[in-house]
Amino acid sequence: MQWITLTDTAQLDAVDLASQQAPVLLFKHSTRCSISSAALARLERAWTTADDQARSIYYIDLIRHRDVSNAIAQRYGVEHASPQVLVIRNGLCVYSESHFGIAYAEVIAQLAV
Repeated sequence: MQWITLTDTAQLDAVDLASQQAPVLLFKHSTRCSISSAALARLERAWTTADDQARSIYYIDLIRHRDVSNAIAQRYGVEHASPQVLVIRNGLCVYSESHFGIAYAEVIAQLAV
């Protein structure tokens, strides 16, 4: 997966701007959580090169960048979870899932809407 790493809250403005053109995926990952690692691995195994070319996908290491994770929760009005995926469209969170509810087919379907 061709992740764009979010390390600063100011980057959320770029996420919102990109989401005006096409839905954007955010993946909040805890590097200390085995469930988060498993969810990330399942998503990465299913992801294709074509998926990368058609979508903007962002990765947040919430252990190192908890401020960014907190800003995401506040900006998009979602309760924090880890792991967590969010689909942002027109600056709004239109889909959120966490833990083993994160599934490639559903993520792709939400990005296609």
